[in-house]
Amino acid sequence: MKIACLQTEPKRSIKEALDEALDLASLAKNEDVNFLFLPEYCGGISSNGKLYTPPSDKENKHLFLQELRNFCKKNSVWCLIGSIAIKLDNDKIVNRSFLLNNNGEVVSKYDKIHMFDIFVNGEEHYESKTIDSGNEGVLVKTDYCKIGLSICYDIRFPNLYRKLAQEGAEVIAIPAAFTKTTGMAHWHVLNRARAIENVAFVVSPCAAGKIPGGGESYGHSLIINPWGEIIKDGGENRGLITTSIDVSIVEKYRNQLPSLKHDKKFIIKEF
Repeated sequence: MKIACLQTEPKRSIKEALDEALDLASLAKNEDVNFLFLPEYCGGISSNGKLYTPPSDKENKHLFLQELRNFCKKNSVWCLIGSIAIKLDNDKIVNRSFLLNNNGEVVSKYDKIHMFDIFVNGEEHYESKTIDSGNEGVLVKTDYCKIGLSICYDIRFPNLYRKLAQEGAEVIAIPAAFTKTTGMAHWHVLNRARAIENVAFVVSPCAAGKIPGGGESYGHSLIINPWGEIIKDGGENRGLITTSIDVSIVEKYRNQLPSLKHDKKFIIKEF
């Protein structure tokens, strides 16, 4: 399974974001990649410094989704659209991932569960004020492996990943637009921890660069093996990383270190 993480730059409009994604996707396809992974808000993102205001559209009209479906069908490649902003019938917006097969069909969707509401060193973000959260974990069987879906801030909630892994996820996807402030402190260690805890590959495409209106994404898209070793790191600039992964080693490591079967129930005593 040859995969690519596309490290896109944040764009203000859907059209700008689409041009960016298709350019990098074409470069990846030239390297005979089977599976593309794009970052969170790869369909466009902007902010006013504190609130995210991503360009959005109804799912059946969304240009980014339509054109990525066409790309997958034309090039016979699978793709995880890390997330795009989808407008619901009630005009609320969700931060939604789409997994597309090599026929351009939508195989699954995932709405980000955990909203990025933080105050760190004077930097504030309140995603929940403009985005509705989801409430369902998603595990997808593809031609290559079982993939557990998540988005960005979800990475700080390990129970989600443990449930996905115990249900059979061999690859965990964590598309992100991680902020530079928290990324410098926590991005690498959190991704490695999720791989180690769950004995799974972690594929984390992350946007890189300034967000229109305020903020900055960290970059450093990561591909990590089930032993927690970083196979590829995308660095700070726009581009892509590719590698081939052998998903069969997940079973080998899980047989050697069957920690996913060793959970125990316990209580907490206060003194």
